[in-house]
Amino acid sequence: MQSRSVAVVTLGCTRNEVDSEELAGRLAAEGWTLVDDAGQADVAVVNTCGFVEQAKKDSIDALLEANDLKTTGRTQKVVAVGCMAERYGEQLAAELPEADAVLGFDSYADMSGHLQRILAGERPASHVPTDRRRLLPIAPAARHTASSDVALPGHQQRLREEEQELAETAPASGPRVVRARLGERPWAPLKIASGCDRRCSFCAIPMFRGSFVSRDPQEVLAEARWLGERGVKEVFLVSENTTSYGKDLGDLRLVDALLAELAQVEGIERVRVSYLQPAEIRPDLLEAMASTPGVVPYYDISFQHASGPLLRRMRRFGDRASFLALLDQIRDAVPEAGIRTNVIVGFPGETEEDLAELIAFLEAARLDVVGVFGYSDEDGTEAEGLDGKLDADEIASRVDRVSALVEELTAQRAEERIGTLVQVLVEEIEGGEGAEDDEDEVEPRLVGRAGQQGPDVDGVTYLVDGAGGMPQLAPGDIVTARVVATEGVDLIAIPEQEDLAP
Repeated sequence: MQSRSVAVVTLGCTRNEVDSEELAGRLAAEGWTLVDDAGQADVAVVNTCGFVEQAKKDSIDALLEANDLKTTGRTQKVVAVGCMAERYGEQLAAELPEADAVLGFDSYADMSGHLQRILAGERPASHVPTDRRRLLPIAPAARHTASSDVALPGHQQRLREEEQELAETAPASGPRVVRARLGERPWAPLKIASGCDRRCSFCAIPMFRGSFVSRDPQEVLAEARWLGERGVKEVFLVSENTTSYGKDLGDLRLVDALLAELAQVEGIERVRVSYLQPAEIRPDLLEAMASTPGVVPYYDISFQHASGPLLRRMRRFGDRASFLALLDQIRDAVPEAGIRTNVIVGFPGETEEDLAELIAFLEAARLDVVGVFGYSDEDGTEAEGLDGKLDADEIASRVDRVSALVEELTAQRAEERIGTLVQVLVEEIEGGEGAEDDEDEVEPRLVGRAGQQGPDVDGVTYLVDGAGGMPQLAPGDIVTARVVATEGVDLIAIPEQEDLAP
């Protein structure tokens, strides 16, 4: 094959990042040159997000921007993949002719072949969406064998012969890894499962991601070793529901043991767990997270609301009292824990009493980060047909009200950390030479994340020396630092002297 170049553009969550890096690995295995700039690629592959309305708009904007490169750059073709392509398929293709192809998850195994044919002028049939929950047995225990015939992005399935010979793989004695890193960050997402068996009335994800399927622990460990060999210091375990891990493998406690094994992988110094369902959190899982060296004190818990009656309408469980009791349980074991959540405001039927219950929970919970989302209908969900819909202005007003409160409360929570010690992974140098602001010179700052801070959306830690300058540290270093000040949810900390290079 003539050498061709491809850029994989990723939107949405860290789970999508894993899928993009697997796609990139498959393409590199078959001779494609990976480039960062879509304007310098023969093909721009846009890995879309289909989660909420704003994410869909962002995905469409990215596809349109990539299409513009056909006149201003090298780009010849634009291909849509990912959740929005999987969810809408033919409809997206009809409404967005700028995309030269709309491909679903089933196309990932032969993405190279698809792109070659598209460059040759073919326009493949657009993906036809289906409810992916119907592709696997209802009983979780029956899925492990059946899942080999269902496309599960990020699960390293159905490797082609060319990929088996890749140099960029795990050792021959273990499961193969086909993945290409699309960046040099010292942390990386690591997918441990896909899909979800929950039936939250507002969420469409199970329809286009399918039923819950765990990855085999040995596959997860092989990929962690692969990442550790490439400079990754922190693995961020991602899935739609981490607390379900192992249920289809016959042991819900598999994740407890997996944490300990991951923490012992050479090169990996930190393990971060994401997306815990409060109704499924087990005391022994909390014990494993609290007692395993290397597992950071970070708890990403999907509360969504705190009014018991409204949560039932969402097809969820819990209430303010039970959620606060769970937080007490976590802090009894890990006093320094960082805890984040998301909440939905304006769900159909939400009363002022429901909203007051949510506000009371937020005021008592001392959460580090809270994502506030205004409700919007999602195609095909139960909530789309519920009565008691609030008008858009009222939802926006409630979002503004809760967001303002959250901004104040999370800033206060950050201030509570002043004087404490945190473990910080250095990620980058921000500002200084090459900064985007040409009018005002920006002093360079060393940016990292404390163990309590998740990637991208949870705030950062700025590391300074005692005189306010920048310590002599590099991305990938992990240091103990004392928090001395805050900027909103961001921390400012001074590394302990023994962690600094002479």
